Amino acid sequence: MEDAYLGQAKDIILGQDFLTWLWYKSEAKAGLFTMPDGEAFSLFMEQRISVQGGEGDSKETTSVSGLMSELREAKLGLAMGKKVTKGQIRIEVDSDAWQMSLRAEDFSFNGFKTPKVDTKRDEGDDPDAIFLEKMYLIERGLSFIDHLFFEFLKLRLSEGWAEECENVRVWLSK
Repeated sequence: MEDAYLGQAKDIILGQDFLTWLWYKSEAKAGLFTMPDGEAFSLFMEQRISVQGGEGDSKETTSVSGLMSELREAKLGLAMGKKVTKGQIRIEVDSDAWQMSLRAEDFSFNGFKTPKVDTKRDEGDDPDAIFLEKMYLIERGLSFIDHLFFEFLKLRLSEGWAEECENVRVWLSK
């Protein structure tokens, strides 16, 4: 399938399609998502997004950042055929928040921040409790991304992908 915004047949980079789709979905759904067990969470692409277009020596990268920014310049880059290469993601569940930067090229995370872990220990507490809680929070934060990536792949490999690409085009034109 050849499309100017998502997944060109000659240059399919799944990570770029995923980040573009994630940005679109986060705005289309006002950031509201649900895990398979029914747990609601919010996800927003915020503060910093990089888009890139062109090939070889003529590659152009646009990075847009700013608190509470609408990221208009990055959206304009998408409308011109650029692809999302990196995005700042914020996930919230009740009073807990995770923040990370995800690179499309290799799905690597930078600056992965979890909710705060209480480091105060009482006598008799398990000495590994702080470490185990931090590992749990990392795993939980990654599970939200894993779930959304699974949803993306189901859609990406279905006949509904063409309609989703059209929805993205409409979103970009606003």
